[in-house]
Amino acid sequence: MDIEKLQLQPAYRVVSDDLRQRIVRGEVLQGDAIPTEGELAASYGVHRSTIREGLRQLEQDGLLRREGKKLVVSIPRHSDLANAAERALRMHQVTFRDVWEVASSLEPLCAQLAAERITPDELAAVARNLERTAATVAAGQTAVTSTIEFQALVAEATHNQALQLARAPVSQLMRAGYAAIAPALPQSGERLLEAHRHVLDALQRHDAEAAVQWTRKHLVDYRRGCEYAGLDLDAPIPLGV
Repeated sequence: MDIEKLQLQPAYRVVSDDLRQRIVRGEVLQGDAIPTEGELAASYGVHRSTIREGLRQLEQDGLLRREGKKLVVSIPRHSDLANAAERALRMHQVTFRDVWEVASSLEPLCAQLAAERITPDELAAVARNLERTAATVAAGQTAVTSTIEFQALVAEATHNQALQLARAPVSQLMRAGYAAIAPALPQSGERLLEAHRHVLDALQRHDAEAAVQWTRKHLVDYRRGCEYAGLDLDAPIPLGV
């Protein structure tokens, strides 16, 4: 008779998973303090060291934060979730093509919804970003950071939390392509700047069609730039780039 070995979880993982479920179900609300290590150890019937490791897992995931000596429930920030997802995608060896294909669907959708919903304050933030990008390009420097920020600002203007969370790690992964394109194509900064100017103009006019059109044009340029820079689109995006 073939019997498979039991796959038993470490005790700290059982603790962290149970607390995670309680938080997600709303049994413990944002800002609420959780019981002390000693109280939790007594409740779960485990050592305090086990509780400590389980709580550390939840802190790393952004579900708990420290306020003095207390641990309170928190909502993970978009940046924390995006960074974790980006690391996971890299470890799964997603390729430049994978990222470009997803971005080609998500970024135009962001542009469309942003054109319909963007507020005056959000328009001002995009305009300030464009000014910084222009100064960076004029100085002959790479505009990678301001480009990623531009995309994030447009996404925020969609007022769609699910869309923002879905596209953030993909946008961050595009950084590797931008970093390769910039030195290979010195004119890429001006082309990027032109596309962003047109997108901003479309957002100001609430012209969703034009915003989508220029976003797609920029993404086509991105792919061509990657190819010109000698990147293998089917190669995994390397760690640490």
